[in-house]
Amino acid sequence: MKTILYYFVFFIPVAGFAQDAGWTIEAKTIDPNNYYGVTVANGMVGIVSSPEPMKVKDVVLNGVYDYYQRGRVSNILKTFNHINMNLDVDGQRIGLKHIRNYRQVLDMKKAALTTTFEVGDKLMVKHTIMALQHLPYTALAIIEVKAKRAVKITPMSVIEAPNHLVDVRNLYSEIDRPHVVIPLLTSVGKSPSGKHTVAVSNSIIFTEPHGQEPDLIHEDWDYNMHLVKFNKDMKAGDTYTFSVVASATSTEHYKDPLNEAERLTIFAKLEGTQRLLQHHEAAWENLWKSDIVVEGDVQAQKDIRFGLYHLYSFARAGTAYSLSPMGLSGLGYNGHVFWDTELWMYPPLLVLQPDIAKSLLEYRFQRLEAAKQNAFSHGYKGAMFPWESSDEGTEDTPVWALTGPFQHHITGCVGWAFWKYYQVTKDKTWLRERGYPVLKEVADFWASRVERKGSGRYEINNVIGANEWQENIDNNAFTNGMAITVLRYATQAAKELALEPNADWEHVAQNIPILKFPDGTTKENATYTGVDIKQADVNLLAYPLEIVTDRAQLEKDLKYYEPRMSPEGPAMGNSVLATLYARLGQSEKAYELFVKTYKPNEVPPFGVLAETAGGTNPYFATGAGGMLQAVIFGFGGLSISDNGIVQSSKPLPKKWKSVQVKGAGVDKKDFIVKQGN
Repeated sequence: MKTILYYFVFFIPVAGFAQDAGWTIEAKTIDPNNYYGVTVANGMVGIVSSPEPMKVKDVVLNGVYDYYQRGRVSNILKTFNHINMNLDVDGQRIGLKHIRNYRQVLDMKKAALTTTFEVGDKLMVKHTIMALQHLPYTALAIIEVKAKRAVKITPMSVIEAPNHLVDVRNLYSEIDRPHVVIPLLTSVGKSPSGKHTVAVSNSIIFTEPHGQEPDLIHEDWDYNMHLVKFNKDMKAGDTYTFSVVASATSTEHYKDPLNEAERLTIFAKLEGTQRLLQHHEAAWENLWKSDIVVEGDVQAQKDIRFGLYHLYSFARAGTAYSLSPMGLSGLGYNGHVFWDTELWMYPPLLVLQPDIAKSLLEYRFQRLEAAKQNAFSHGYKGAMFPWESSDEGTEDTPVWALTGPFQHHITGCVGWAFWKYYQVTKDKTWLRERGYPVLKEVADFWASRVERKGSGRYEINNVIGANEWQENIDNNAFTNGMAITVLRYATQAAKELALEPNADWEHVAQNIPILKFPDGTTKENATYTGVDIKQADVNLLAYPLEIVTDRAQLEKDLKYYEPRMSPEGPAMGNSVLATLYARLGQSEKAYELFVKTYKPNEVPPFGVLAETAGGTNPYFATGAGGMLQAVIFGFGGLSISDNGIVQSSKPLPKKWKSVQVKGAGVDKKDFIVKQGN
């Protein structure tokens, strides 16, 4: 069979798109065989774009896990695709081969993806989708059709079930009120094991007065798909606009997701398109009060905002949900929560969106008992957080991956993040009720985890460090450094609350070794011989842990480990190096590494980030977090200390005129670094 590839190149501007280059991401050339979608999300529902006109690829629900597909472990759930559309023009179904001037643009300021195309000499179509920021379970699509000549259109709102959902039921009803008819296209089903019920519902918002709306036709095709459609005759020059609102829920969120999905859809329909847009855009405007502004480099500005946009989209204040390495962009890493959250994605959010950061910590707090059981099972005290966590907070790493039983530094990363939140917010009530209970259990874990072999030899043996290519090693630099750090943070937290800290915590911290080579270079682990490494490990002692503060030591470690950083590793390693060089005042070297943290990882057509250069598993939110840290804590000069967020100005790259971190911390302070300062 011959394969036909379709390529779409854009030559003409389309009216209605935001033209600010710092806020828009355009799909330059759309090849459906080399397409990695962009996500519109609101921290609860993630909607991933498709190369097919008026379609989306996936709809992902946060916090909903079940056992299916791979690894004998839980997987975040793709739910019904509830906002797909078909379009017939003069009786012909429109697909890629029928359209031209196909263009997709993400407006990050409004968190809206707009697709435009032309259907021969008949139509111009504009299709915009968004996951409503103010309504966590609801999405909105706005469709505008302009006729070039007399034409009959048949738009269809479609709900499709992915193959893994079972016991799927499709429902259609119309609620008749004196001044409005509310059509409800609804589907409900079970997750693969039956653990969860998931439900979606959508409705059409027409612009015509009541009684003049088109007649709706429901078609129930099979168990996996049904739709509602209408016909519209248009004259040349006519413009017709309508909207679809669509809600998705599950038993993770509601005891009765079917009825709640319909209620939320009814609410959104009766709010109307303009009110929905107004509240959605206002909510995003509020988020963007905390921003990073780079003057003098439009491309860097756009790239930085793209990273921020994804972190703002993938998490949500007022919840107890965390961030997986791929956020809500799909099933990468099964949607599990790793150290990627606390060490990489959390710090930028802590500075710019403390309320969102608080949600990530609440996720861990609510799973503290599971972490305590995990420690008990392994013969330790306190809490031992799992390397991969999903809903219950138990270990969810596939059995074949040794990271589950041995990558213990995750427990330190969790404790570290909890103290950092207190440093930024000074919320003593939270520290008493949430922060200290976690820090105490983390400290007790490390005090029981060390092997006490004498003064200066409280060893932490048989672990996997940040460099996962070195397995079952002893006295790993980062693991030991993190243990030292959180033992002292727990002591600080106790004193802050006028409690008596366990004296053993500081005693243990003083006796955990950080190994060195004979020339004084920090040694990654007891048996490390200088082989290539997957990602930064020793260099994390300088940032973010700030255990290594001596400039000569910092430079010695950088010089040794930078050439050993494998190009096959994930993006985060270079972001640490970029941050450290920026802090050393070597701005051009820092900029070179900053670009290296993400540019080689961009994939078409939007430039979303893969985990590695040449990778295919976007969107790698962990990498975005690392890149943003290089800007905030490197070029921006910020640090999180006992005095809150503080700044130390360093030189900027030559092409940057200034960097401004806007709306930082609980008092929404602005920090700026200018060229030449």
